[in-house]
Amino acid sequence: MTKPDKKNIEDQTKKDKTQEICASEHAQRVDQLKTFSHIGKALTSSLDLREILKIVMAQISELLEPKNWSLLLIDQETGELTFEIAIGEGSEKRRNVRLNPGEGIAGWVVKESTSLLIPDVSIDPRFANKVDKISDFRTKSVVCVPLMARGKALGAIELINNNIDDSFSTDDLLLLETLADYTAIAIENSRLFDKVQELTITDDLTGLFNSRYLQQFLENEVERARRYNYKLSMIFMDLDFFKDVNDKHGHLCGSRLLAEVAAVLKKMVRSSDIICRYGGDEFVILLPAAPKDKAYIVAEKIRWAIKAEKFLQEEGINASLTVSIGLTTFPDDAKDKIELLQLADKAMYSVKNSSRDGVAQS
Repeated sequence: MTKPDKKNIEDQTKKDKTQEICASEHAQRVDQLKTFSHIGKALTSSLDLREILKIVMAQISELLEPKNWSLLLIDQETGELTFEIAIGEGSEKRRNVRLNPGEGIAGWVVKESTSLLIPDVSIDPRFANKVDKISDFRTKSVVCVPLMARGKALGAIELINNNIDDSFSTDDLLLLETLADYTAIAIENSRLFDKVQELTITDDLTGLFNSRYLQQFLENEVERARRYNYKLSMIFMDLDFFKDVNDKHGHLCGSRLLAEVAAVLKKMVRSSDIICRYGGDEFVILLPAAPKDKAYIVAEKIRWAIKAEKFLQEEGINASLTVSIGLTTFPDDAKDKIELLQLADKAMYSVKNSSRDGVAQS
């Protein structure tokens, strides 16, 4: 074989190897794009936060196979980081831990909105062993990425190992960042959806449910009472001389008074009861599994509580208020939701048109 022939063979071999590498890299990129597309479709297919978190768990377990990892979200009231998902050794103990803003690797990642890949946490000053102490785990390496939506951090995903030999790679970091991007979008969409849903069923002024929600809930609750053979009572309440407060002190004070009345009502009922602002100065309270005699006691307690309260104290008004209340019960008095509302309303007006400040039963 001549030297030129040998060189040609070597060149062709190199060329073939280069093409093989390129083909392999291309195939990897195609697979990666398919994976990202699958992740995106899976995570944006649901608006339920619990379902989204289940999908995240499945994707991380399949793609990265970590032994220990967590998804943390910012508590919107306190700003603390809470463990929404905790997988691996000591996971049960981790779920009860709350991290202060900026605390530990996850806290730093959220605060700075920056990913971290740390092969050895023992030499990184940002690492705090608070969680390790509680969960009896010894972290060696960490990869942690922020959950970012609309330029704001919602939380973080953190993978941890307790073996230096199993430290994470930059490929792990890139894949986790992509997964975190889709996860953050899905979580934000879920929260926005919940807010929209809340706005459609709650009254802005009082924070109580509105009449739209009452109609939906009442239909379901009447059907449930019929199926399980229990009593469903309704209290229909109207504020006496509310118009006088509006005329004398203005609509702003009137609105504040309604909000203060709502606060009193919330203290007077069970967690299973539903309070709605029906419209204007009218309120409806549904009491599932409450016979009329027990509902009457609740109605009287409400009447006396409002009568004893001094409203608009911050405005220096100290207004006194009484209420007219109608009470009816399914199935004793009414055969369906329409009749339940009509009879409760009628009973309320019987008080309103006579003595006021009382409770009438249908």
